[in-house]
Order: sequence, then structure tokens, then C-alpha cells
Amino acid sequence: QVQLVDSGGGLVQPGGSLRLSCAASGSIFNIYAMGWYRQAPGKQRELVATITSGSSTNYSDSVKGRFTISRDNAKNLVYLQMNSLKPEDTAVYYCNARISRWAGGYVSDYWGQGTQVTVSS
Repeated sequence: QVQLVDSGGGLVQPGGSLRLSCAASGSIFNIYAMGWYRQAPGKQRELVATITSGSSTNYSDSVKGRFTISRDNAKNLVYLQMNSLKPEDTAVYYCNARISRWAGGYVSDYWGQGTQVTVSS
């Protein structure tokens, strides 16, 4: 089994910062891309940022320049540093990882349980 546990959400004022963390554990052979997605009430889940095992990053236009994704491959961790937060960043944030569980095995998507981020004064 594989488990992703994300954390670090909360209530923050506009202009503030939060750091999300996600830890992958279990029967893992290799983790390929990791990323963060978010879903606001009444909207579809959308990509926020992704990072490859070689640390190449990709960001949605709405967060570029404000959010930074990073990972610790040795510890199977991925982070999302969120600065200059805006009310429109309010959403449930989900960690994602593409993982193979054994050598030569197929790659599957795994998701964290989600962590709520609320930006409000």
C-alpha cells in the first residue's frame, strides 16, 4: 500500500504565507512527478504546481511568482511554499504523486486526503 499525507493548511490573511507538506510512505519503488492540486467550492480540481524527480517545475499562471514547489527525494516529501496569498487561493489543496511500487511495475497516481487553505481577513 501507498499513503500520501498532506498537512499545513489553515486560515491566513491576504498577503500572508503558508507552507504545505506531503509525505509519501508505504511500498514505494520509485516516485516520479509530484504535485499539488486544489479544488475550490463549486469548481473543478485544478493543477497548482508539479515537480519531477529531477526537480523541474511547472506552475499554473495564477500562482507563478508567488508559490514555490520543492521536494526531498530521500524522504519522499514534497512542499508548497505559498506567499502573497489571495482570497481566490482559498481551496482544498491535494498532494499528488506518480509512483511505481516495484521495479518494472506500472505507474499509478496517488492522492493525499486534502488540506484546507482559507485566505480571508
